[in-house]
Amino acid sequence: MPQRSTVEVDGPAIRTIRKRRGLDMNTLANQVGITTNYLSRIETGTRRRVRPSVYAALRQHLGVNPDEILAPSEARTQRT
Repeated sequence: MPQRSTVEVDGPAIRTIRKRRGLDMNTLANQVGITTNYLSRIETGTRRRVRPSVYAALRQHLGVNPDEILAPSEARTQRT
């Protein structure tokens, strides 16, 4: 199966998990290797699709399972 060029994420879920973990936007953005502005666009849903490497870094630094930050439609696609 070919690797996707982008992954659709659930921005509000990312924001909720980030806050629950006690991380501010600047800290998470630095850990992931993106700008705070880019993270803000992801969390607000302005930017829904991210590179697989950004998705993987978000998962790693938030400590979540694969489906927890995927958009619902993307999660269904990943399971099939």
